Amino acid sequence: MTSPAAQAANVVYLDHNATTRPVPEAVAAMVQALQASWANPSSTHGPGQDARRALAAARARVAAFLGCGAAELVFTSGATEANHMALLGALQMSGRERILMSAVEHPGSQALAQRLRGQGVKVDLIPVDAQGRLSLAAARSLIADDVAVVSVMGANNETGVLMPVAEVAALARSAGALMHVDATQLAGKAPLSFAASGADLMSVSAHKLGGPKGVGALMVRKGVALPALLSGRQERNRRGGTENLPGIAGFAAACDRAAATLAADIRHMAAQRARLEAGLAAALPGVHVYGAEAERLCNTLCLRFGTLDAEQVLMKLERAGIVASSGAACSAGGTQPSHVLLAMGESPLHAKAAVRLSLGFDTTAADIDAAIAAATQELLPLLAEGLAAAA
Repeated sequence: MTSPAAQAANVVYLDHNATTRPVPEAVAAMVQALQASWANPSSTHGPGQDARRALAAARARVAAFLGCGAAELVFTSGATEANHMALLGALQMSGRERILMSAVEHPGSQALAQRLRGQGVKVDLIPVDAQGRLSLAAARSLIADDVAVVSVMGANNETGVLMPVAEVAALARSAGALMHVDATQLAGKAPLSFAASGADLMSVSAHKLGGPKGVGALMVRKGVALPALLSGRQERNRRGGTENLPGIAGFAAACDRAAATLAADIRHMAAQRARLEAGLAAALPGVHVYGAEAERLCNTLCLRFGTLDAEQVLMKLERAGIVASSGAACSAGGTQPSHVLLAMGESPLHAKAAVRLSLGFDTTAADIDAAIAAATQELLPLLAEGLAAAA
C-alpha cells in the first residue's frame, strides 16, 4: 500500500522537509473557518467576536502542542518572518550590535545575516564538526556580553542533525544574550516544548507538519519585550495585520493531529528511514550518509551516491517516480555546493552530490521499497561506469 501523498501525485514523495501535504483535518478546519468565522477578529460586533473566539481557541491548541503559553504565541506568515522578527527585534531591544548563529542555518537566515553585515552589524558563525554537530567549545568562546542574540536551528533541514539547544541557551543566558531557536524542522518530528527548551524565542511553520502554507508562529518568552516587525495592535501589539484565521485554524488542526500521534509517528518514520538507509547501502556502491554518527531527526536521510551530481540523481529518480531534493541551492548558474556540507568540511564536489530524502508520517514500507528499487535501477549503471573508469 502506498501513502496518500504518493497515490495523489502518482509518485513516492520524499521531500517532507521542504513541505508536507495538508492533512485532511487541516483542510476541513480551514473550510469551516472560511465559512463560519469569516469576520474580522478585531471587530466588536457579533460576527467579529465569534471570529475572535475561534482565534483564541485555535491559539490555545497551537500553544498546547508547542509547549508555550497562549500569550507567548505570535502568529506570523511563516518561519522566515518569525526568524526575522526574532533577530531584528533582539538587536533593537538589546542595544548590542552582534549576532551569533550556527554555520548551517537556513538560507533565509543566512541572507538576513548578510544584509545585517552590510548595515554594520557583526554576525559571527558557530562552526560544526564533520558530522554536522555544533561546536559547544566554539560557542562558549564566541558568546560574550556584546551579543544580542544567539540563533541556532533545532535540527538542520538538510542533514537532520539535532543541535544542543539547551546547552547553547545556558551559555547565552550567562552572557545576557537572548536565545532564538529555529524549530521549523522539529515540529511534528520530535518532542517539542518551548517552556522546557531554555529559549527566549522560537520559530515554527505550519506547512512542515501538515498545516497550510502562509502561517507560522514566533514564541516569545513572557517578559521579553520584543519590538514589532510589523506595527499594529494585533497579536498583543507584536505583529500588525488582520490575522489569517483560516490558516491559523488549519495550523491548530494539524497540531492536534500531530499531538495525538507524535510518538507513533516518530517510531514509524525512524523505522522507515532505517529501512531506506540500509536498503540503499546494500544495493549501491559508494553510498555516504551525512551525520550518520550524530543524533538526527527520525525522518531525514542526507547522502551522496559516490560523486554523482545531485541534479543528475534527482532527475533520474523523478523519472522513476521518486521525488526528493538536494541540499544545494539552485540558481541560474546551476546547482551550488551545499553551504551545510561545506561547513562540515566536505569538498565542493561532494557538497554538490548530496541528496536529501525526507519522510513523512504517511510514508509506507512500499514507498521505501519503491525508492530503493528506483535508485538501484537508475543509479547503479552510472556508479558502475564511474568505478570502471577509475579502475
